[in-house]
Amino acid sequence: MPNANTDNPSALSQVQHRAVSELLRVSPAADDLARRFQEAGFSLALVGGSVRDALLGRLGNDLDFTTDARPEDVLRIVRPWADAVWDVGIAFGTVGVQKDARVGDTVQRFQIEVTTYRSEAYDRTSRKPEVSYGDSIEEDLVRRDFTVNAMAVALPEKEFIDPHHGLDDLAARVLRTPGTPEESFSDDPLRMMRAARFAAQLDFEVAPEVVAAMKEMAGRIEIVSAERVRDELNKLLLSAHPRTGLTLLVETGLAQYVLPELPALRLERDEHHRHKDVYDHTLIVLEQAIALEEDGPDLTLRLAALLHDIGKPRTRRFEQDGRVSFHHHEVVGAKMTKKRMTALKYSNELVKDVSRLVELHLRFHGYGTGEWTDSAVRRYVRDAGPLLERLHKLTRSDCTTRNKRKATALSRAYDGLEARIAQLQEQEQLDSIRPDLDGNQIMGILGVRPGPVVGKAYQHLLELRLENGPMEHDEAVAALKEWWSAQN
Repeated sequence: MPNANTDNPSALSQVQHRAVSELLRVSPAADDLARRFQEAGFSLALVGGSVRDALLGRLGNDLDFTTDARPEDVLRIVRPWADAVWDVGIAFGTVGVQKDARVGDTVQRFQIEVTTYRSEAYDRTSRKPEVSYGDSIEEDLVRRDFTVNAMAVALPEKEFIDPHHGLDDLAARVLRTPGTPEESFSDDPLRMMRAARFAAQLDFEVAPEVVAAMKEMAGRIEIVSAERVRDELNKLLLSAHPRTGLTLLVETGLAQYVLPELPALRLERDEHHRHKDVYDHTLIVLEQAIALEEDGPDLTLRLAALLHDIGKPRTRRFEQDGRVSFHHHEVVGAKMTKKRMTALKYSNELVKDVSRLVELHLRFHGYGTGEWTDSAVRRYVRDAGPLLERLHKLTRSDCTTRNKRKATALSRAYDGLEARIAQLQEQEQLDSIRPDLDGNQIMGILGVRPGPVVGKAYQHLLELRLENGPMEHDEAVAALKEWWSAQN
């Protein structure tokens, strides 16, 4: 690879060294494919995020290529070679390929996308991307979102193509656009969110002129479909540094259009005056929740942490003693969460889970600091259901006081609750609490047919189970008959 102008030549040489080793690793698949395009009279180049990640030493087995071949030609070339081919993106010039290739002593699976050169990517008045094919790789690169994604490696000769000095920006860890930011964001307003996402994923700084354009053009994000906005938000939230990206969304005004509940938190103080505002508290909770993750990024937990206090602005009250209260903000917040996530086209299941966590995030504090009864523990576990482990993490994360004594006391109290839950689970199978009699038994004992009365009887027995724990069969029958007698 050629030298590039940079103030940090040692960082640049490290970047180049990583790229060479990464490209050598994927060469068996990439070079083989490139030769097939060459034999058919077309060019092929590794491009965009794949080149960026190769330079960063983090290239995976998902490879992006660009070519002068039109989609129908791409299909003709890859079908005899690939293990599987997808043409769902062909309307946008993209063909998907799966290929197993031997790399050293192992066989690795590569997920490949081959996209025809583009010249224009977005209709500026529509929510739908519009594709116009280009004739040169330079024309393709200039329409890419950022310079660090506007580099290519022509194959199989390994010629490095960098007309917009992306290598310099990569070494400097800065995000710039190949042309003017205004032109780039007009082509596709979602790129403004991608700037925040890449800042969060890569821990890069966004160039001042890019930030200025984001502030000026934030309202343009409204023409982008909710699904595309949601997917970009998810990538940001699942990144290594989501706070960086979220802060940029808020400071540029983009959050006002895609997640207005977040900047609204800046106007509020929490009820204990512990922090500058609820917004800062929320970002700390998110970071603390991330620190508790055990099996990789958890979108459900991160969304719940981000949204757990969004009900506070609507429930703020100024008390006579000077305090600020937010009574029932968890209930209001759960409704707001459902509304926002539904608008962003999240799945019904995810909406339900995140809303439930927001609703339950204060439940622990509702029991006070005294000894929990068995009944309270059972109800806590029953209400959380399969979200219990996430609720544990969210509740612990919600403690952001700088008072070490209070923080330690809260942590110990929750340790005690988890110990009680574990103890009762051993005894009673709390995960699947049910009444001691099922519906058929209730109908048989009471001599009634299916109907509302069976549900009421079932609920009564469930309440007894939660309050008193398991009952013997005869005891449960007696309790049912006593209830039935009171109904009549």
